[in-house]
Amino acid sequence: MYSSVRSTRSRMLPCLPGGFGSAIVLAMFENFTATDRWTKKPVHCVYQCQIIAIATRHADAVDYKFLAGGKKVWVALPHPAWVEYKKRTGKTITDSLAVEIAGHFLKTALESGEGLGREMYSLTVEETLAHLDSAVAEMEEQPA
Repeated sequence: MYSSVRSTRSRMLPCLPGGFGSAIVLAMFENFTATDRWTKKPVHCVYQCQIIAIATRHADAVDYKFLAGGKKVWVALPHPAWVEYKKRTGKTITDSLAVEIAGHFLKTALESGEGLGREMYSLTVEETLAHLDSAVAEMEEQPA
C-alpha cells in the first residue's frame, strides 16, 4: 500500500470501470492519511457528507465534505461530469465512486502542495474525470 495513504475500510463499489462491477475493492479515499507536501506532517482526512448544490451557489454540483486535519474542506464535483462519463463509457458514477473521486482530489491537493488553504474546491468536468480514472487505477492496483 502507498506509504502516504492508509485505508481503514473495504466495501463494495458498484459500476467501476474495467469490469469491477461486483468486485470487492479497497475504499481508499473515504478515510485516509496524506502527507502534506510543505509541512511533511500527516493529515487525517475523513469523508463526512454529500450535498446536492443547485441553487445554493448557482452551481450545478455535488459537494463532498471532508474533515482534513480537523478542518472542513468541501470538494464540488460538477453535475455535467456524470453526463459526460455516461456518454463516454455507458457507465454511471455512483455515490460511493464520487466520494472516492473527491477524496482522491483532496489527497492529491495535499501531497502536491495545494494544501488546505481554502474551504471549497470546485473541479471542472475534465478534472473530475481525471481523478476518477486515477482513483480507480489506484484501487485496482491494491491486492484483493
